[in-house]
Amino acid sequence: MAWLVTGGAGYIGSHVVRAFTDAGTDVVVIDDLSSGHRSFVSDSVPSYEGTILDGELLARIFIENDITGVVHVAGFKYAGVSVQRPLHTYEQNVTATAVLLGAMADAGVGNIVFSSSAAVYGTPDTDLVTEDTPKDPQSPYGESKLIGEWLLRDQEVATGLAHTSLRYFNVVGSGASDLYDSSPHNLFPMVFEALLDGRTPRINGTDYPTPDGTCVRDYIHVADLAQAHVVAAQRLDAGEAIEAVYNLGSGDGVSVGEIMSTIARVTGIDFEPERAPRRPGDPARIVASGEKAARDLDWRMRHTLEEMVQSAWDSRRRAASGV
Repeated sequence: MAWLVTGGAGYIGSHVVRAFTDAGTDVVVIDDLSSGHRSFVSDSVPSYEGTILDGELLARIFIENDITGVVHVAGFKYAGVSVQRPLHTYEQNVTATAVLLGAMADAGVGNIVFSSSAAVYGTPDTDLVTEDTPKDPQSPYGESKLIGEWLLRDQEVATGLAHTSLRYFNVVGSGASDLYDSSPHNLFPMVFEALLDGRTPRINGTDYPTPDGTCVRDYIHVADLAQAHVVAAQRLDAGEAIEAVYNLGSGDGVSVGEIMSTIARVTGIDFEPERAPRRPGDPARIVASGEKAARDLDWRMRHTLEEMVQSAWDSRRRAASGV
């Protein structure tokens, strides 16, 4: 029995694959390599290059492999860009999820862990987000993730699908030196690229009502996130009771200013970030509680901020060196 990981050659998906392998569970990967890297997946892992919009390919994967469940990580994950590309976002995140669920139903595969997002909350008016915080997504990306959760809920009614959705904010770090975040839209790679190019990183907004005036957010280590996905899959596979939704939150968060100073200390590159105006719609603080996930999914912050930065920097330098 194996678990299928959609988007398994991407930054998060490849860590999920490694976590399954470390747990002794067989895994199969599908990825269209639009943002993933073939080198992120071991040659020993059965892999299919293609999109989950391709129902025939999914059907073949389910026929050729003894799949017990799916961890659905694939998707278009850029909230800001989704505003300019709403139709593409819905196709990749909503239509594709519907195709996947249809293929699962046809193949009799009844377990799924959905990689959702805290973007479903929008800009909540609360210091600590819980699973019950009202949903008010502010982008097509956030909307598409919420619709994905609805699709799982409706399939549970229709087919008995066993499922859970994991919501989280900013994923950073690296769990292996050959895996790194190559997104041009995420904070860590943006800062690293600026430093490697001799440019000064920028902070958007330094006058927020926070201890250092910069935004406070949840930042979680990708290996911790991957482990939570595997535990959720194990519980579904065992038929154990599980919540429909979990927040994978830190409970306290860190500021962008703290991240910048930690990056300077870890990299040894002394810099003073450029101060830029606030970006419209950026709240001062968004931090989620991870209490339910800690109770059910062995969720906890196993890495310090310095360890997150160090692991991300080491993997990025290795990629730059071509080793």
